[in-house]
Amino acid sequence: MNDPKTVVIRYVDAVVRGDLEVIRDSFAEDATWEYPGDLPLSRVWTGRDAIVDDFLVGAGRFFAPGGAPKVTLTNVLADGDQVLAEWLAEGTAAGGGHYDNRCAGVFTVADGRITSVREYLDTRMVGRVLFPEA
Repeated sequence: MNDPKTVVIRYVDAVVRGDLEVIRDSFAEDATWEYPGDLPLSRVWTGRDAIVDDFLVGAGRFFAPGGAPKVTLTNVLADGDQVLAEWLAEGTAAGGGHYDNRCAGVFTVADGRITSVREYLDTRMVGRVLFPEA
């Protein structure tokens, strides 16, 4: 059950359900998440707590109440400790804009935990919808 593909699917399923305990448990303590671009969220997030609390949960402030993105996993490919996951994210921004993004992440898994993520998405759309003032 700790094979990399299963770990990533379990994580995404927890995101869909909003299961913060499983989300937190999915990451190694020293994990990293690389979010691309030059947006306020763009950086390498380091450490499980920063990834979960500051990045994943913290990004909720950019969405309208009840408008957090609905995530739909569309594809998962695995090779050794590397997993490529694709998902759709659709929600409503705090400013009322429609957030609709196709995302991909390259996850590295070791000992049943996600150790790193490199995310790829339409940062231009994110900037336009979530950060119109930036």
